[in-house]
Amino acid sequence: MNSHTQKGPQTLKIIFLTLFLDLVGFSIIFPLFPDLLDYYIPEGGTANSSSLLTKIIAPLYQIAELSSHPDPKFITTILFGGILGSFYSLLQFIFAPIWGSLSDTHGRKKILLITIAGLALSYLIWGLSGNFWILVIARLVGGIMGGNLSVATAVVADVTPKEKRTSGMAIVGIAFGLGFIMGPAIGGFLGQFNLLESYPSLVSFGINPFSITAFFSLLLSLINLAWVYFKFEETLPVESRNKTQAEPFKLFSLFRHKNKQIKSLNFTYLIYMTAFSGMEFTLTFLAVDRFLFSTVQNGIMFVYIGILLVLTQGLLVRRFSPVLGEYKLSSMGLVSGVVAFILLSQSTGLTLFFIALAFMALSIGLTSPSMSALVSLSANEKEQGEILGLFRSAGSFARTIGPVIASSMYFLLGDKIAYLLGAVLIIAAIILFKSKVSIQLNKSGDVNPA
Repeated sequence: MNSHTQKGPQTLKIIFLTLFLDLVGFSIIFPLFPDLLDYYIPEGGTANSSSLLTKIIAPLYQIAELSSHPDPKFITTILFGGILGSFYSLLQFIFAPIWGSLSDTHGRKKILLITIAGLALSYLIWGLSGNFWILVIARLVGGIMGGNLSVATAVVADVTPKEKRTSGMAIVGIAFGLGFIMGPAIGGFLGQFNLLESYPSLVSFGINPFSITAFFSLLLSLINLAWVYFKFEETLPVESRNKTQAEPFKLFSLFRHKNKQIKSLNFTYLIYMTAFSGMEFTLTFLAVDRFLFSTVQNGIMFVYIGILLVLTQGLLVRRFSPVLGEYKLSSMGLVSGVVAFILLSQSTGLTLFFIALAFMALSIGLTSPSMSALVSLSANEKEQGEILGLFRSAGSFARTIGPVIASSMYFLLGDKIAYLLGAVLIIAAIILFKSKVSIQLNKSGDVNPA
């Protein structure tokens, strides 16, 4: 443990608020997604879309009209939304190891400030995106800067001893959970207000029906920027930094890393998150399709998931990780994921639907911090940013392909089969995890075979 570990509790509080504000700004768009895509996606061409976009959407809409679904526009939105969501995550996949590696060389604080400022810029562009292609630019900037989660995770590794690593990583998860409670709730509320209804002339400045939500996210990012600048103390001293020049573009090393343990964990997390990211993306569409959820009801749904995430990571993970270890908690999380997908595929009533969501929250709440800790404990101290960046990059790559795969399956095979295939995918992750990963943390903080 280095000297910086002594100020761990204070630093964890600071990074907790940083992640919380970051995640509120990120998740605020979730309940708006169906309406947002509906606004930009043309149906035979509209004034707020370019001719190129019309040409892109037209073939999808023609195929959707041949499907058995009563609303072809709805199906087209799902498929096209999956492509747009994947674009954002592809950028995170590329840049998570870049930011992590750069923070190993130049320090955590400098990289956090750069990326938070970039996120603020992305929200400003979103607020002025009267045209679909300006929205794409906003998502591009946001995706690039959104890879900074790897830096925040490395900060947690900097200030927590090995025996408390999983508990520290749970702080990241709790910030996620609270962010997912507040973000969608705020998004669902603010999404009811449209500046153009009161000031239609603002359309010439790029103001759109979602500008109020975007500008609120911008405000949160500016608060976050000031918070980190004035309160955050560097956790990686100069003498502990990676002296060799970072090679951040080795993003595909997550598939061929020299450490077999890290490589196996990356692959397991990749498979798991491919299934879960596809489910997360299609969840709002499933709720609308089966239960006719409104934007506000979608927001409430995410609040419910967020509360369960906080309870899982704030109580279960932090209390039982010293007793059960990261390996067993990860295994429990993976199995819970299979149950969640099976129940979601069969949930035609709200009771079963919300039980399935509870298993989903339990799964991600157990799996993500436990696997993060396993990866961190498998790496040496001078490469925490890079290795955790690669791990987060595996999740981002999953979020790149997951929405496209899931929305395609939803589009072609229907919701029940799509979610059952998600369960099969997580079973494959369990097989890989059980056959290739066999470590857990003992009381001394050393990584030993299970």
